[in-house]
Amino acid sequence: MTGHDVYLLSPEISLVGLALLVMALDLFVERKGILPLVAVVGLALPVALSIVLWNDVHSEVDGELVGVFGALTVDKFALFFKFLVLGISALVLTASVDYARRLPRLQGEFLGLILLSATGMMLLAATTELITIYVSLELTALPLIALSTFLMTPRSSEAGLKFLVLSGISSALLLYGIVLVYGLAGSTYLVDIAEVVKEPLDPDLAFGSYALLVGIILIVAGFGFKISSVPFHMWVPDVYEGAPTPVVAFLSVASKAAGFAILLRVFYVAFPALEVDWALLFAVLAAISMTLGNLVAMVQSNIKRLLGYSTIAHAGYMMVGLAAVASRIENGGDAAGPSSLLFYLGAYAATNLTAFFAIIAISNKIGSHKIDDFAGMGRRAPVLAGVLGLALISLIGIPPTGLFIGKIFLFTAAVQSDLVWLALVGVVNSVLSAYYYLRVVRVMYMTEPTSEEKVPSSVPFRLALAVSALAVLVIGVAPRLLTWVTDVAALPLMP
Repeated sequence: MTGHDVYLLSPEISLVGLALLVMALDLFVERKGILPLVAVVGLALPVALSIVLWNDVHSEVDGELVGVFGALTVDKFALFFKFLVLGISALVLTASVDYARRLPRLQGEFLGLILLSATGMMLLAATTELITIYVSLELTALPLIALSTFLMTPRSSEAGLKFLVLSGISSALLLYGIVLVYGLAGSTYLVDIAEVVKEPLDPDLAFGSYALLVGIILIVAGFGFKISSVPFHMWVPDVYEGAPTPVVAFLSVASKAAGFAILLRVFYVAFPALEVDWALLFAVLAAISMTLGNLVAMVQSNIKRLLGYSTIAHAGYMMVGLAAVASRIENGGDAAGPSSLLFYLGAYAATNLTAFFAIIAISNKIGSHKIDDFAGMGRRAPVLAGVLGLALISLIGIPPTGLFIGKIFLFTAAVQSDLVWLALVGVVNSVLSAYYYLRVVRVMYMTEPTSEEKVPSSVPFRLALAVSALAVLVIGVAPRLLTWVTDVAALPLMP
């Protein structure tokens, strides 16, 4: 590995160093409250290094820096996800201060594993070689599996075990798919694969050959687990219910962002010639995920399980951006589909973090995640209830919130790609979702509280909640602040 490779990997290397530092400090310091502070402040270094890389990439003629034997490509697409993952990590770590106090013997490990998982996510967005993608994916998943068991309760242990087993199965499917693609293309590099499959071997057969057909389906299955898409979603409700809520918040947004980053990278770079086939595949998966997620969420009584099925539905909305590929050709290379997906990921991260942060504070006080136990929160904790209500309204897609703009962008991209039927399915599902989101709002504001006790929270927690809630509104009111970044970040995916 050369000095240039180390430079390209400097944000990830610094993040691993920060994780090791936090876990080492846990062994020697008695005041454990300093650990979250070190973790959050330490994120300034990988952020600064990512900014330096952004400036270097901007000055390059090709708009990218390649290293690690060609397996790593640092461009503005990869750097967008680095900033997104680092921002999510900072907010989750800040909001976890109160929660981490319940883990006096495991605070260092708790914080360190979040940072290590974030490292894998950052690598995932920049990898352009299938074996490196697999390694990055496992670095992302394994710390999250361990974090799911941190409550040391039967449900938490069950969540970790299910996560481990199903993650292993999805990894096996992904590897089988990689083997088939490698056998056909003779290379694991995405650019080389694109050269081999630029012309379908058999135009009358989906994906041009049976080997490629099965290989791509298996790759979609492997990645589908990571983004919680139907029919690879079976782990979501149990893991969301049993895992610590800060871990669920991190998993629901950061892991999903990384999963869609690599899906975009793989399919737009390696299989652009087959886009008609895989666009239809993602369109069907999107429709099914939206519909099943919303319908099952309607009957949930636990708010974490409700948001678990909600995230399945939102995986469906996001796949609309994957399916909307035709417009980039018809509009002269316009990146409408990928750009709309990147925007939606940013708005969804702010919205879901806001919802889970509010749930953390409320559930810590009432000791329950039952929706009915949130009764009267509009009176007991008006700020928390208001912020949670804002997040739920954003998840529906009501103005002036970020996801309202995000859904407009996604559905417009679908219409431009001649996927009007998919846009209609998305609109209908958005209306359906109002039922279960507004049910939570009704319980908080229209039922009598069982207690008049206030819901306390720390200053760091309130800061994280304020930042995420403000982001929901700012993205909705001034979307251009985000679209100018997402438009630039999506360009490296264009031919």
